[in-house]
Amino acid sequence: MTTASAPGKIILFGEHAVVYGRPALAIPVTQVHADVEILASTSTGIWIHAPGVHLQADLNSLPSDHPIAAVIHNFLFISRTPLHLPPFSQKMGGVPRRGEGGQGDGKFPNLQINIHSSIPVASGLGSGAAVTVALVRALSSHLNYPMTDEEINAFAYDIEKLHHGTPSGIDNTVVTYAKPVYFVKGQPIEIFKVGAPFTIVIGDTGISAPTKESVADVRKLWEGDKAKWEGVFDQVGEIAKKARTRIETGDWRLLGELMNQNHALLQEMTVSSPELDRLVEAARKAGAVGAKLSGGGRGGNMIALVQPENADEVSSALKSAGAKNTIVTQVT
Repeated sequence: MTTASAPGKIILFGEHAVVYGRPALAIPVTQVHADVEILASTSTGIWIHAPGVHLQADLNSLPSDHPIAAVIHNFLFISRTPLHLPPFSQKMGGVPRRGEGGQGDGKFPNLQINIHSSIPVASGLGSGAAVTVALVRALSSHLNYPMTDEEINAFAYDIEKLHHGTPSGIDNTVVTYAKPVYFVKGQPIEIFKVGAPFTIVIGDTGISAPTKESVADVRKLWEGDKAKWEGVFDQVGEIAKKARTRIETGDWRLLGELMNQNHALLQEMTVSSPELDRLVEAARKAGAVGAKLSGGGRGGNMIALVQPENADEVSSALKSAGAKNTIVTQVT
């Protein structure tokens, strides 16, 4: 038996603008995670059991672009493990392809893959990226095809592109490395230091919010008036830069106003929602230092910066305002 795990993630600053080359800050959320278990099976083929998404099926019975099937097909392709069906994404440009040979021994692998995740789907917590990273890690170990974090990250990014159109790459990066990240698309990853721990309360609207749709809508706005939206993205980028400095120097209390400013700009991008705005306002009224939506928007999660001793009060206020769930996490 082989097991692997990957954490969730939350964006602190910079969502949407990060797609256009501005910086974003994100952290892992270890309170939620995806877990994958792989066992040799007596049944022929690869069987997948993922109760969280009501899935129990033979791999070959799934559409090749199914999120879990796409990961397995493409992993088996890059590792050259034999598979009955042609790989879905021979076109995937960024997937690492080391060598021309294969790790397979000519036999079709008979596997039972069990996937369990405590990360809500389509909520901005990196559920898809976490399942991909955990699944790839488990497969690479079980099938004796070692992959570095860099290779896993590149693979996960290509899977993200299949499902999200033009993703920033921040989900797969934070989930893969499981550390706070300062991220600029196309530039080397920077893992930044936290000068003093601080506490975040995450509030879940309970509304599914596919990232692909909000990303596409922001792109339409940008295409309609590039000068205006480049200016907005510049403002978001400056906020992210200031936030990094304040986190590194331990001045986390100064992040609150930056969160409020960032939320206003996300509202301008039309990616907030009445439910998110209601939770943001409730958190502020309950004593949060600052609050904003996090992730793609239109649902999913918001975050509130709080004094540690005020976390329970803010969490309770969020639930009273309609949050389906809250998570308290410390950034260290």
